[in-house]
Amino acid sequence: MADVAVTLRWTGEGLRFDGGARDGAWIRLDGDGETGPAPMQTLLLALAGCMAADVVNILGKMRLPLEGLEFRIEGDRAPEPPRRYLRLRMVCETRGIAAADEDKVRRALALSEEKYCSVLHTLRPDLDIGTRLILS
Repeated sequence: MADVAVTLRWTGEGLRFDGGARDGAWIRLDGDGETGPAPMQTLLLALAGCMAADVVNILGKMRLPLEGLEFRIEGDRAPEPPRRYLRLRMVCETRGIAAADEDKVRRALALSEEKYCSVLHTLRPDLDIGTRLILS
């Protein structure tokens, strides 16, 4: 039994797909980036969301007052297919954290990168992927 399961369904228009968990919220993915984020943008959003959730949780355990948090990620892609990301640059901007607590925020980021962010660790090259085809 899988720990996580989602479905992605083509809308019948262009490169537009709707997807999500069976009993959860669905989102629009658009390969052209017109009606929703493109898949590669969604990958960066997933990474930002995972790390942001880690940072919020860790800072909460440290009892640091957080008024706001914003992650910005930009990526450079290979010019030829499969056009994978070659380099990512992330910026984490916090509001409400005193300068004296900067080391604690840096520690929270490091913990996310080194231990907790499952999206980041899923991007490792040893990921085992299997594909099965069903014609109906």
